[in-house]
Amino acid sequence: MREDIRGGEAAARRLAEGAALSDVLDAGDPMDWLALDAGTRSWSHWLPPELLPTLGEVESRLPRPSGLPEARLALALCHRDGRVRAAALGQAVRCPGLWPLVVVRTADWVLPVRERAREVLRAVLDLDAAVRLAPLILLGARRDRGVFAVDLLDEVLRRSPRERLVPLFTDRAVRRYAYRLAVDERHFSPAELARAAAHDTDPVVQNLCAEAALAAVPDSDAAGAVDGGVLDALLGARGPRVRSAGVTALRRAGQGERTEGFLGDRSALVRACARYVVRQSGGDPRAWYRHRCATPGDPALSPGAVAGLAECGERADAELLWPLLGHPAPGVRARAVAGLRTLDVTDVRRLRALLDDPEPGVVREVTLALLPFARSLDTDRLAERLGDGSPRHARVAAFRLLDAHGGTARLRAAVALLDDPDVRLRGRAAHSVRSWTPAPDAPRGSAEVGELLGRAQHLLGESALRTLMWEAGVNR
Repeated sequence: MREDIRGGEAAARRLAEGAALSDVLDAGDPMDWLALDAGTRSWSHWLPPELLPTLGEVESRLPRPSGLPEARLALALCHRDGRVRAAALGQAVRCPGLWPLVVVRTADWVLPVRERAREVLRAVLDLDAAVRLAPLILLGARRDRGVFAVDLLDEVLRRSPRERLVPLFTDRAVRRYAYRLAVDERHFSPAELARAAAHDTDPVVQNLCAEAALAAVPDSDAAGAVDGGVLDALLGARGPRVRSAGVTALRRAGQGERTEGFLGDRSALVRACARYVVRQSGGDPRAWYRHRCATPGDPALSPGAVAGLAECGERADAELLWPLLGHPAPGVRARAVAGLRTLDVTDVRRLRALLDDPEPGVVREVTLALLPFARSLDTDRLAERLGDGSPRHARVAAFRLLDAHGGTARLRAAVALLDDPDVRLRGRAAHSVRSWTPAPDAPRGSAEVGELLGRAQHLLGESALRTLMWEAGVNR
């Protein structure tokens, strides 16, 4: 926020020096207007008084049709003196380019200024102005006393035809508001709402439109009246929230037989909803998963089906997951490892071999599974993976396991990676060095520890280095 105020101070200074308003801010960016408002007051603490409009200057211009120049009027609307702000509002009626500052003044902390600004905004806010000012009005709703402008915007837009709302579906915050309004006014059909839920990237809009579309899906006794486009759009959406809403509606729409196709969905949320619907229909999701995972070499096996078995299975189902560690699809291998961890089944020897898997996702899951057993792993073999010749995911996995191992092995791994070509890995290694302390049961006086700490002196500083050396029993 400090950066915004500084930008507003610079804009105010340039306006006072005669620059045009369009040269100092982006009129379409609500934050620029708020920054100008705050920056003008902040800057005016030490501004030479003659550079800002005075009350007499503003009032003397009121009878003249031309009024103050736009830049001077903008400064007057942001002036520290409430009397200047109130007087400037009378001229702002004739300056559409400054109506954003009228919106800002409707939440002014001075009651007469606030009331005058609200009168002006009510007088000038037609549909075109409402569309243009909507982003700023909705942003201002987060501030104290900002609700008036939102209510006025709502009043204007609810009287508007559907096609005039199209420009509102661009900015994210405004799009949320516009869809709520469109749902309330029933501007869109259920199929249009379903398509909006499927294609919009904003989770809030997805949920809003999906719920509104599903409200039109009848119960199963009237399934024939279901608009097929509604469910198809929801079920084909990329967003898991939207797909899960469509899956949940299948049974109510009398199409429960389609649910099994989503038991292996890539999203855990969708899988959970599908299992619920299948159970409500008398089916057995676990049997479905077991059947899918029973053939380890099946190329059609999806990672979602493997994950689903672990989500609803028992420890005995681990016997179906172990063979999948050799599946040709990396996603299946990764989900099999994750599933074993979910079922709390671990074989360190068998999992350790997968640390050399070429796929980062598999190695990441294996690392998570082995972290609780890090102290039982061969630290020398892990340290071999820290060299530049190993792929990044292998170095990350080895470092995480050595870091969890603790002691000298942790310090050795961290110092080895201080010159790693990957900047993030270097940062993690540096953090590990700074937070390292000797293990309470570690032998004191290790020459290796002294040498490693010496190599990391530039990170530790002289005082911290002396402390660690003393704790480790090492003489410098």
